Amino acid sequence: MPYTIEQVKALVREYPDFPSTGILFRDIFPIFQEPEAVSCLVSHFVERIRTFGQVDVVVGLDARGFLFGPQIAQQLGVAFVPVRKGGKLPGLVSRVTYEKEYGADVFEMQQDGVQKGQRVVIVDDLLATGGSCRAGEELVAKAGAHVVLNAFVIALVGLEGEKQLKAPVYALIEC
Repeated sequence: MPYTIEQVKALVREYPDFPSTGILFRDIFPIFQEPEAVSCLVSHFVERIRTFGQVDVVVGLDARGFLFGPQIAQQLGVAFVPVRKGGKLPGLVSRVTYEKEYGADVFEMQQDGVQKGQRVVIVDDLLATGGSCRAGEELVAKAGAHVVLNAFVIALVGLEGEKQLKAPVYALIEC
């Protein structure tokens, strides 16, 4: 049975005090237990992305951006490029160090993944403080490409992560 986007949103589970006291964890994995829900989610993102004109590459952030990023890229008929934690990709890589809530981290992207002048969409599951997505934007900029949209399943609006980003932000769920 086909899902509506509202039914997909309803699949997201909330876990209070996980992983620590005071945190309300939002779990997107139940969406992936329902193939029709995944199809609806991907189609919804594809429709939104198409409103931004031609896109050449979908970049997925480690690791949940890998769950639906390749499917979005496939439906758009464009390349998918992963951005991984430091030391996980072979070959020549560009790297960016960025700050997270609990310290510094490193993201890398293969240097031949995104080409100069390409139009890129970055996808991930969650926008919190914006640090990891900002690092993704920096990697794309190092390649000489342009991020046209940052797309998320969930944005934690109170953390104002969108203010850290240069490109527009779309989130299916804002809370």
